[in-house]
Parts: sequence; structure tokens; C-alpha cells
Amino acid sequence: MSGTRTRAERDAVTVEIMFALVSGAFVGALGFGVLSSAILWAGLPDAWSGPWLAVSGAVGGVLCGVRVVRVLRRMPRRPAAGPSVQDVVRIQPSQPGRTNPDS
Repeated sequence: MSGTRTRAERDAVTVEIMFALVSGAFVGALGFGVLSSAILWAGLPDAWSGPWLAVSGAVGGVLCGVRVVRVLRRMPRRPAAGPSVQDVVRIQPSQPGRTNPDS
């Protein structure tokens, strides 16, 4: 397998990485917001506010990391071998109904 990638493959990897980071940040912020909203709605004592925010931030960070890893692990791998698009185009007959380009 060659080490070079086509422009389309590099673009696809870039899009997947950006999607993983943006969706991970969203899930992490959502988790942080849900947990830290307890300070506002439940009226926690002031002594609990600092540690509760720290725990909320840690949970949000873990959720972000889990989301990024899950998105990147489901990304399709490069095929090990197979015909390229150029090979498939060369195999196709030049006219419909013909079985060989020379016929």
C-alpha cells in the first residue's frame, strides 16, 4: 500500500476530524451545562459550587473525549487493495452492449 493519499482522501479525513471535534465539544458542553445547572436550580450551598463545577467540567471533558474517539473509530479505513477509479474506467467498454473496447 502506498503512503500517498489523494486530495479527496485527505479532505475526507479532515472533514471527519473536524466533525469529531465539533460534535465532541457540543456533547461536552451539553454535559457540563446539564450538571452545572444544578447550582442554579437546586440552590447548592456555596461550599459545593466550586467542587460541583470542577466535577461538571471533568465530566464534560470525558464526554468530549469519548465522542471524538467514537467518531474517529467509525471512520472507514482505506481499502487495502482493489481497482482504482481509473482502472474501472479503462475496463468499461467504449460502447453500450459491447463486451470489449476493441470489438
